[in-house]
Amino acid sequence: MSHSTSISRSLGRVYLVGAGPGAADLITVRGAQLLARADIVFHDALVEEEMLTYCPQAELVPVGKRCGKHSTAQKFINKRLVDAARKHQVVVRLKGGDPMIFGRADEEIAELEAAGIQVKVVPGITAALAAAASLQQSLTLRGVARSVAFSTQAKATETSQVSLLPNADTLVIYMGRNESVQIAQQLIDQGRLPQTPVRIVESISTDRERSLALTLQEMAAGLALDWFDGQAPALLLVGAVFGNRLKNSEVLTNSRLTA
Repeated sequence: MSHSTSISRSLGRVYLVGAGPGAADLITVRGAQLLARADIVFHDALVEEEMLTYCPQAELVPVGKRCGKHSTAQKFINKRLVDAARKHQVVVRLKGGDPMIFGRADEEIAELEAAGIQVKVVPGITAALAAAASLQQSLTLRGVARSVAFSTQAKATETSQVSLLPNADTLVIYMGRNESVQIAQQLIDQGRLPQTPVRIVESISTDRERSLALTLQEMAAGLALDWFDGQAPALLLVGAVFGNRLKNSEVLTNSRLTA
C-alpha cells in the first residue's frame, strides 16, 4: 500500500447532495440515506428546515448563498469542506436543486480533489423540472418547442457586462427576480415577440408555491415587481408552451399596461 493511498483512506468522503426544488420528500432516496449517515452537513440557505430532520445526528453548518444577500464566500466553503473531511468520515454538502446546475460544484470538487479527498455527487431535481411538473406543462411540445435552455444572469463578480440570453424555444432563467425587467427587455431586443408567454414560479414544490402568468411586454413594464414575495426563490420561464395553460392561473392583462 502506497503512502498516498494510506492518507487518502484516512480521510473522510464528501458527498455533494442535491436537495431538490424545496419539498423535503422530493430528495432522492440516496440523498436521504446519506443525510441519515452524515457526521456533518453544510447546507444552503434555500434548503427547507424540514429537509434537515433527515439528519438529526449530524452537526449542521449553514453556508447560505442567497441571491442579493450577504452569503458565505465560496473559498471559505471550500476550505471548510476540506477541513471537515480531515475530521469526519461522512461529510454532506447539501445543495438546493441539483448540485451540477448553477451550484459552483466544480469549484468545490476541484478543491477537494486537490486535497486528496474523495468526492461523490448525488443528483437532485432541479427547479425547472419541478416547475414544469407543478404547472403540468411540458417544457417541450411537438410543433412548438424542441429546445430548452437553462440560464442565469447571476455572476461571481460585479460587472456591467450583459450576456446574451440563449435562443432556445423554451428558456428557463434561474436567479432572475431582481433583473426581471431588464431580462424581459433584453429578450425583446434579441428578437422575441413582446406577446411571448412568461410564467414566474416562486417557492417551487413547497406549501408557499405560487405562480404568475404574463407576457414579456408586461414583465418588461415591471408588472411582476409588486407580485414578488420578498426573497422567496423564483424561476422565470419563457416560451410559447406557457400559452397553453392560463385558465386557472393569475393572469395580467394588457389593459393594465395602459391603466
